[in-house]
Amino acid sequence: MAEITAALVKELREKTGAGMMDCKKALMEIGGDVEEAVDWLRKNGLAAAAKKAGRVASEGLVGVVAEGNHGAVVEVNSETDFVARNEVFQEFVSRVAALSLDAGGDLEALGAAAYPGGGTVSEALTEMIAKIGENMSLRRAGALHVSQGVVAAYVHNQAAPGLGKIGVLVALESAGDVDKLTAFGRQLAMHVAAVAPQAVSVEDLDATALERERNVLAEQARASGKPEEIVEKMVQGRLRKFYEEVCLLDQTFVIDNEFKVRQAVEAAGEDAGAPIVVTGFQRFKLGEGVEREEKDFAAEVAAQLGG
Repeated sequence: MAEITAALVKELREKTGAGMMDCKKALMEIGGDVEEAVDWLRKNGLAAAAKKAGRVASEGLVGVVAEGNHGAVVEVNSETDFVARNEVFQEFVSRVAALSLDAGGDLEALGAAAYPGGGTVSEALTEMIAKIGENMSLRRAGALHVSQGVVAAYVHNQAAPGLGKIGVLVALESAGDVDKLTAFGRQLAMHVAAVAPQAVSVEDLDATALERERNVLAEQARASGKPEEIVEKMVQGRLRKFYEEVCLLDQTFVIDNEFKVRQAVEAAGEDAGAPIVVTGFQRFKLGEGVEREEKDFAAEVAAQLGG
């Protein structure tokens, strides 16, 4: 058998776009012949899957799972919403979300995790791409854990249990009644889904982003021509408004539209029998930040007609 060199693997990868390990495996299977290895990859759906990788995948599902004091959330993308309604795809996302509990939100570890039925999560995804015929990607994963208390979950636009368009986890550290903590945690997760805060509190905001916001507000205030001491008061007032917009604890609780979330947390702690500390949240919105391809179908048809 011919020696499987790095140059051979590189050549096959350039011809097919398949993964490095898949190319190495193909060459080993057929004895080092590049052209036969191309056919081997095609027969196994791996070359086809690689060719689809350039297509934009911004649909799909967010999967969420919460068990006691820990929870996980994942986003698996597909090209069309039609695939998101496919039971095979839904089962895959559900299983990956469950596996993410042990991966702790580490995307690389999750991709390498053993998938039920054999192989890894990444390999199972590649097989599904070949079977369904669309580009898909395991885009991101997150996890939360508390030493005592609960991690609560909420899924918006639910397509199946634990699967939807927006997935939220909220971590509540507390020695209070677990059932009451879970019920309140779900309400808080619903609030996060609706309002999309950036941080739990002012202290958790990115310092650089906060300073940039302060500078913008200061320049806006100075443009009014007011004295510097008045400018500072204006900035402080506008910063308070900014905190109310982006910090979870400073937002108005959407469940009652009356109290701040901070007050709702205190009241829930009294009801649960112990103080509650919101230690974090994760909010995944499907396709968030993915650059969608905008198609001009009229131009596409004209190009095909040579016009």
